[in-house]
Parts: sequence; structure tokens; C-alpha cells
Amino acid sequence: MTRRQHFIIILILGTLSTISPFSIDMYLPGFPAIAKDLHTSIAQVQLSLTAYLIGISAGQLLYGPLLDRFGRKWPLYAGLTVYILASVGCALSTSIETLIAMRLLQALGGCVGLVAAQALVRDLFPVNQIAQVFSLLTLVIAVSPMIAPTVGGYASVAFGWHSIFIILAAITVLILISIYFVLPDGKKPDTSLSLKPQAVLSSFFTVLKQPQFFTYALVGGIATSAPFAYLAGSSDVFMNIYHVNEQEYGWIFAFLSIAIIAPPQLNRFLLRRFTSEQLILTTLTYQSIIGLLMVLGTWADWYGQYGLIMMLFFFLGGQGITGPNATALSLAPFSRHAGSAAALMGSFRMGFGALVSASVSYFHNNTAMPMVGVMTVCVVIGLLLLLAGQRAVRYLASKHDVNEPMAEVLL
Repeated sequence: MTRRQHFIIILILGTLSTISPFSIDMYLPGFPAIAKDLHTSIAQVQLSLTAYLIGISAGQLLYGPLLDRFGRKWPLYAGLTVYILASVGCALSTSIETLIAMRLLQALGGCVGLVAAQALVRDLFPVNQIAQVFSLLTLVIAVSPMIAPTVGGYASVAFGWHSIFIILAAITVLILISIYFVLPDGKKPDTSLSLKPQAVLSSFFTVLKQPQFFTYALVGGIATSAPFAYLAGSSDVFMNIYHVNEQEYGWIFAFLSIAIIAPPQLNRFLLRRFTSEQLILTTLTYQSIIGLLMVLGTWADWYGQYGLIMMLFFFLGGQGITGPNATALSLAPFSRHAGSAAALMGSFRMGFGALVSASVSYFHNNTAMPMVGVMTVCVVIGLLLLLAGQRAVRYLASKHDVNEPMAEVLL
């Protein structure tokens, strides 16, 4: 693979992975306008985000076996077509119930991009490059929070919140075209894999039995769901508590996304000296300390608007290191079941994300505490599970031979 091909593949996989982040981030500035237009509350509009995360969590479990059975591209074509049609449905929604339903359908289609991109990384790159490739993908994905809310804010003001979903549909059409003409096929269809429920569940069970996968998928799922609390609560905190407008909120969101862009690139260099396990442990410890300070400061009213922005910046910086390393460690043991493994891992993350965003809505009290409190709980639980899980993985590795490579081949 030439460097040019390497760059193009990563770029396409990165844009494929941004479909869901764009779908989440781009309409956040439109929350107040949506609530006003559909005659509902901000808390009800937040449930459309929860519905999207539920759809992603459930949909990934569906696409995992399909990607293993039929290859990577045909499920991509089907899922992205559903996404495009559902996006148009969101734009035409006239009630919050319809919007929530369309968001659920939109997620069920668009989540194929997340699973397929991760499986294709496992297909197209050597195992010892996976963590670095995921860091590069994270860079592409991290650009979306800089662009999406800003574009969404201006589009909402200029053309109404409905236009946001039309833009999402148009972007996805372009991605679909690039997949068809440029992206390699990846792993060929495996006709020996059955799609009967028993066989699918058996495949998932095979993945879950791998201690390394279970540990890092669970830790990654919980710890990296912290930003979903930020996504669910930030528009309310900044627009209703600190009274910024749609465009200003977009710029705040863009600034905070810088905290996610730089760390994945730092991670590529850190991997030359440290293991992925060491990096995750250090990062989660750091985030737990920052999170606790953020909760204490919010409770004691230490921070104004700008103080809270800086604490969020420091906190979110850890996500760019935890995510790629947890993903790489989760997928490393698999080749044949890479699609199912990616689906389970993504389902964990989005399932916890849905729970987290719903929690922020449930505890809504017109302060920043629900947002920062839930964010902190996520990383603290992730840290505790990591400490227990790493010990278990090492113990089992010392007692049993394993048939597939452990994380050491990565590090």
C-alpha cells in the first residue's frame, strides 16, 4: 500500500466514521429552536439525542454479523441509504414524537459507518499498526465537533433547524459515492457464517469470552461515554444558563473540540515508549482528578462561563487517548470475528452513551451539575473497572494458553 493509498483510505474511513458525530453535534445549536417550533421542552428535545444513541447501540449489533457474512460494502450501501431517507424524514418532522422516531431510524442506518470503518481497519492494516491508524481516524473524527455545531448554528439561524438534516443527507450521499468508487472491499464475504439467531449469538459469545475484549470494550464503553453527557447538557448550560446565542455556542463547541484533536496525535508518539494499557490507566486517572475538581468547583460556584469551558477542555483532552487505545486493545485478538467484535464494542459505547444522555435529561435542574457530575462518574467507574480488568486479564493469560494473539503483539 502506497502512502497516497494509505492517506485516501484513512480519509474515507474517517469521513465514514464522522456520520454519527455529525448527526449528533450538528443539531445541538438548534435545540432551543426545535423546542420552540415543536412546542416542547429542551428536556424532550434531549430525548431525540437519547433515541439516536439507542439506535446506534442496537444497530451495530445488527451490522456486525452482516458485515462478516456479506462483506463490508453491501451492508454499507443499505445502511447509508436508510440514513439518507431518515434524515429527510427528520427535516419534515412536525412533532417531537416524529422527530424522535426519525432520529431512531436515522441512527439505525448511519451506525453502519462506525462498525464498518473499525472492521476495515482490522482488514486493511497490520495488527501492529492498528492503534496508530485509530489515532489518525480519531483526528479526522475530531474535526467534526469543530465544524458541525458551527455549521449547524449558522444554518439554523439562516434557514431554520430543518436545513441541518438536509445538509446531513447531502454529506452522506457524497460519502456513499466515495465508498463505491474508491474504498477497497476489505474482507470478502464469509458464506460459512450463518445469520440465524443462534449462530449470531454464538459469534457474539465467542467474542465476549475473550477476556481482553470484554475488559477494554467495557472500560472504553463507559469511560468514552462521558462526552455524551457534555453533548446532552452543553447546549442547555451555555445557551440557557450563560445566555450565549447559536453562533457563539458553535464557537465554544469548536474550541472545546481542539481538546480532542491534539491528544490522538500525541498518542501516536507515546505508543513508541509506552503500552496502550499504561496510557489508558494514566489518562483515566488524570480525567478522574479533573472531573472531581470540576464537580467540586461547580457545586461551590467557583467557575463562571469561561472557567467551566477551561475545565471541560482539560477533561475532554483525555478522550483522545483513551478511545483509540481501548479500541485497538479490544479488536486485537480477532480476525474472523472482527465485524462482530467491532459491533459489540460500538454497541457498548453507544448504549452507555444513551444511558448517560438520558441521565443528564433526568437530573436536569437548570445548573451544570448534571452534566459535569455524570461525566465524572463515567471516568471514575471506567478507572475502577480498568484496574480490576487488567488484573484479571494478566491472571488468565498466565494460567491459560490463548489461540489468538493478545494485546502484546500491538504494543
